[in-house]
Amino acid sequence: MVNCAELARLWEEVIETTPDDTVTHHPEAGAAELGARALQTRETIINASRRLFLEKGYAGTRINNITDACGISRAGFYTYFKDKREVFNLLGEAAYHDFLELVGRWDTFPTPAPRGEIRDWVCGYLALMDKHGAFVFSTAQSAPTDDTFIRSAQRIQMRVAWILGTGLRARQTAPTPAPEILGLMVIAMLERSWFFAVVQDLPVDMDEFVDTLTTAITAILDGKPGEDR
Repeated sequence: MVNCAELARLWEEVIETTPDDTVTHHPEAGAAELGARALQTRETIINASRRLFLEKGYAGTRINNITDACGISRAGFYTYFKDKREVFNLLGEAAYHDFLELVGRWDTFPTPAPRGEIRDWVCGYLALMDKHGAFVFSTAQSAPTDDTFIRSAQRIQMRVAWILGTGLRARQTAPTPAPEILGLMVIAMLERSWFFAVVQDLPVDMDEFVDTLTTAITAILDGKPGEDR
């Protein structure tokens, strides 16, 4: 079960102001208080930031890049967000909530886990990468560098890995001693594979791509060689 209160507490530690792109006198507008048009503008800013963070990294993305992509003024940006750090934090909260929920689904799988359910789970992970991959790779490559952010992000990343690894280990024929390392290995495989296939647009068949990832996870669970060996 995802402990949302703990997740919120961890992200409270992350949220700080980035002086580089901060402007005062523009109060934050909460999504719940906005009308339909304003919500659309806010969502446009979020989506543009998500794409730019993936393309340029967090450090390489300026407010001007975001406003140019949205076709709005800097003042328009500051109507909704106080700085790019706030957008980054918002993307992070959504990403980790979704990933924690997804990795927690392993607790509902029978033992042994059916291949069909594993494949559906892989598809779900790749779908979340389509949505949150910008934050995932920005965090790894070009995130804010202050110690508070780094420590909090590491704790959350290790928690996701531990939950996934625990779910996998419970269904292994020969359980791995360290569930967090097992989780990190599978996460690395899925996320880097997604980056090659989707971001770099390498010429791979997506059905075969998903099937191969599914086979790899199945092999991790049952410890047997592939069919061609």
